[in-house]
Amino acid sequence: MISEGKARVSSAIARSDHISFLDGNTLYVWGGCRCVDGKEICQPSDEILLYDMESGVWSHRHMGGEVPPVLSQTCGAYLQGVLYIFGGCERSGYTNQMYCVDLSDGEYNWRKVTDTVGTTPSPRIRHSCWVYRNRLIYFGGYSGKMAREINNSKKFIVNETSWTTIGSDVFQFWGWNNEVHMFEPESATWTEPHTQGQSPEPRSSHASATLGHKGYVCGGLETQTIDIHCLDLMTWMWTQIDHQTGTLPRGRTLHTLTAISDHQLFLFGGLSTYGEVLSDGWEFNTITKEWKARNHTHKDKPRLWHSADKGRDGDVVVFGGSQTFTFFMDSVVILRSPSQSHCGDVLLFQTQPYSLSRLCEDSIGKQTVSVQEQMSWLPAKLQKTIGKRISYFMDNP
Repeated sequence: MISEGKARVSSAIARSDHISFLDGNTLYVWGGCRCVDGKEICQPSDEILLYDMESGVWSHRHMGGEVPPVLSQTCGAYLQGVLYIFGGCERSGYTNQMYCVDLSDGEYNWRKVTDTVGTTPSPRIRHSCWVYRNRLIYFGGYSGKMAREINNSKKFIVNETSWTTIGSDVFQFWGWNNEVHMFEPESATWTEPHTQGQSPEPRSSHASATLGHKGYVCGGLETQTIDIHCLDLMTWMWTQIDHQTGTLPRGRTLHTLTAISDHQLFLFGGLSTYGEVLSDGWEFNTITKEWKARNHTHKDKPRLWHSADKGRDGDVVVFGGSQTFTFFMDSVVILRSPSQSHCGDVLLFQTQPYSLSRLCEDSIGKQTVSVQEQMSWLPAKLQKTIGKRISYFMDNP
């Protein structure tokens, strides 16, 4: 039986630019944009989708409370059962507001985070977040600055086409930054750690991942090959990682980077510097500092602006995104064409050998007819698990 406020849906609405995270065997998906009648619209903020990784079944939950405005290009982070949303673009422009929702209590009520201590970062979009020791650590993005705030060109690159005036004397500029800001939910405190070492170039639409006590960031620049940097989240020391041997992935934006072990990161998809939507997968070893191309079964499914999360047994779970990215000219301005090919499927990337129990569950789940009689011999808990796997493989032959 579906509980009150939770409706089963046949599939997820295809979307890009969304937020996703895994908690146990449940994939949560919030926000994003989709194409309707040739126009891209943002998904409402008062709903969230849940995907059961065992059964392959989608369900929908309504959200209440202080619901955020409809947002695009925002940044989400999941910490101890709570989803935090910071920044993004709303109807009136870019924002630096933060909202949170506790997903563990079953109420699904949003709350606007107010009465914070310290200086809140300026409005921004297309930034990223590392989660470490009950702290949210934000990096980079495309943000706004007043003229008096631009005192360090190394931290902010002005987009010369995007400055505006306020009144007759004061200017506001927009551009790319490499700032690091930290938010501590328990005390609602914002700080800007003093970092050392060689900082990455200012950027947005990059990918990031937390691995141990280090935050990694790569891509987001118009370069021929991808770069990768590491910030020690204890000492605040930046390190640019130079690859040792082998081939490097192509430069890209709107891709994903996922921690899959204590020393490996998995990169997938994105938009190349030549405007090609990519479907290649790569592993980066943080010990040997080497990139290695990864063979996978989804070469025919290029993606950009998708999401990726670490799942069971080291799987990388990719959801949504777009298969195309088209530019067109309007006078002298370059605009992005609405995508007609948003995706709503879930892709699994196996990155390590499966456990014996996983192999057995999947094998039985694929043999529905031949094992139907023997199913009754199994313990009740295992029958439930196998039932979900049967449902999954029936929908995903």
